[in-house]
Amino acid sequence: MQEEPNVVTSKFKHTPVLAEEVVKSIAQLPSQLINQGKIIDTTLGGGGHSALILKTYPTMQLIGLDQDPNAIEAASKHLRHFGSRARVISANFSEYVPHEKVSFVLADLGISSPQIDEPSRGFSFRLNGPLDMRMNPHKGMTLKELIEKTSEQDLANLIYKYGEERFSRRIAKRIKHDLSVKGAYEGTSALAYAITGCYPPKLRNSRIHPATKTFQALRIAINNELEVLKQLMNKAPDWLLPGGILGIISFHSLEDRLVKYSFINDNRLERLTRKPIIASRNEIMINPRSRSAKFRFARRN
Repeated sequence: MQEEPNVVTSKFKHTPVLAEEVVKSIAQLPSQLINQGKIIDTTLGGGGHSALILKTYPTMQLIGLDQDPNAIEAASKHLRHFGSRARVISANFSEYVPHEKVSFVLADLGISSPQIDEPSRGFSFRLNGPLDMRMNPHKGMTLKELIEKTSEQDLANLIYKYGEERFSRRIAKRIKHDLSVKGAYEGTSALAYAITGCYPPKLRNSRIHPATKTFQALRIAINNELEVLKQLMNKAPDWLLPGGILGIISFHSLEDRLVKYSFINDNRLERLTRKPIIASRNEIMINPRSRSAKFRFARRN
């Protein structure tokens, strides 16, 4: 029996969440969809989930998508020893059209650790960087442009809607005031400092940083994340063969709610998870990012 290739590491160091649960969900496929199956990983990242799937199911093949050029480079290196079994494509999953139906579609939503840890991407309020936040750094509006072009009221509504931030109006007022008086913020640290100042003093030193919800909301808006997810939930069932599985890992309530009700209301799908699968205590200790992860999957009728 031919030995399965070892998975190589890369500088795009990202630990996939709920990886064992994803692999177990694939085991619920009909045997023929495993033996001759193809998977689409719509959010390839560093290739962690995909590498584990290919290693566990040696007859399956992969189509991996990502819009982040750094992720594409890292995943290509990570998966190269799988040879022709792994095909990596630079694309946003909302724009992708598969040439044939597949056995399994996976989406791991949200932002990856390497994106947060690279200051030049502008995602972090702990590491100072430019006001950017684009998943694809070569396309779309930057955070700086969004803040400048959005009215105070619309900015407040955006922060409340996507971040569920109760101080949204106070934060939007502060941001627009600073822009008019001081000009553009020098970076993400200055923006986070301004947001923190909008919180009552007794709430500024809580476990969750005061800028967390606002940064989440701004990132979602810049990358149009919920609309893109809606497009995926509409398209992906048609990518699947009968009996195929669609699995979604989400990280906040807006995403999870959208996935849940899409699974309930879509007559193309049979829901296989009544409640989302969450990380074990052991996984959370090893990978704190998994604390908020929720995994749901459904079968194509």
